Amino acid sequence: MILLVVNVILFCLYASICLCSSQGTINPPEKVSAVLAFGDSFLDPGNNDYITTPLKANFLPYGKDFMGGKPTGRFSNGKNIGDFFAEGLGVKEYLPAFLDPSLQENDLLTGVSFASGGSGYDPLTSTVSAAIPILDQLNLFKQYIGNLTRIVGEEAVTNIMKNSVSVVCSSTNDLVISLPARSVLIDVPTYDRMLVNLTLNFIQELYKLGARKIVVFSAPPTGCLPIERTLNGGILRMCDQKENEAAQLYNNMVKEQLPVLASSLPKSRIALVDFYNPLINIINNPQQYGFQVVNRGCCGTGLVEVSFLCNRLSPTCPDDTKYFFWDSFHLTEIGCNIFVNQTLPSLVNSLF
Repeated sequence: MILLVVNVILFCLYASICLCSSQGTINPPEKVSAVLAFGDSFLDPGNNDYITTPLKANFLPYGKDFMGGKPTGRFSNGKNIGDFFAEGLGVKEYLPAFLDPSLQENDLLTGVSFASGGSGYDPLTSTVSAAIPILDQLNLFKQYIGNLTRIVGEEAVTNIMKNSVSVVCSSTNDLVISLPARSVLIDVPTYDRMLVNLTLNFIQELYKLGARKIVVFSAPPTGCLPIERTLNGGILRMCDQKENEAAQLYNNMVKEQLPVLASSLPKSRIALVDFYNPLINIINNPQQYGFQVVNRGCCGTGLVEVSFLCNRLSPTCPDDTKYFFWDSFHLTEIGCNIFVNQTLPSLVNSLF
């Protein structure tokens, strides 16, 4: 049991578009005012650097391909998914961490990330990983709004919120950490239903705070994460199909319920990003995307290294552009870029 808990903590770093809208099609604005990110390590640019948690990435080789080879706390060799969304939406090249003490007023105007590696919708997830719970991320969002109001005033804040895009990615760690723990008492469908309710509740609270264009990530194929292959995939390290089925069930439930919620939120534009099928397609057809290795990470052996196990003493692969995964849990910079490039065109059409 102790070994299971340790394994859970190690890999909890955690991480096609379905339009769900209460309005008809509208023309895109000239500019997205800001990008606001909530959730887990796929969107965390370094908030975990400033809290007490073992789940950090502010040391090499993390960030070795980032600007100046600087490790910032992003769980990648370079930019993460949040950065590429902000860049693709024409806002800015990097999405900063809200907790970064060097954050400038101009940074607030165009958006920040509140995400924390190891977080999830399920409160148990953040308890185990010592991450910032997603509801606490809403409290940080309130602080952000207060700071922004002092800078530009209430009317300008209203306009910024109206033209901002909020990105939420937060179910991965729930399925990896909390589902196994809670499955002692409840079955997978029951847990997935609970997780969907928590997801919808978070979207409602985000809407109450002024968010109108909201992007919600589905769960990825957690059973195909390199560390999950190592722990649960047998001697051949195959994808854990039970984990993938749990992720697919959650995704189907969210896809069904999100339009119902959106219809009750006036002037909302809510899009569900498919985080599952694009990743499975890349994993099953790596050569089409220029990858050679998709079943292990670039850092160390690529089998179990993540967070503090991926460190200065860990060798890295000769060419990380040929690897889909950077460590045993997170995507390489090129992997993030390819995923966002696939996703963004349909997403823009959905939101605007």
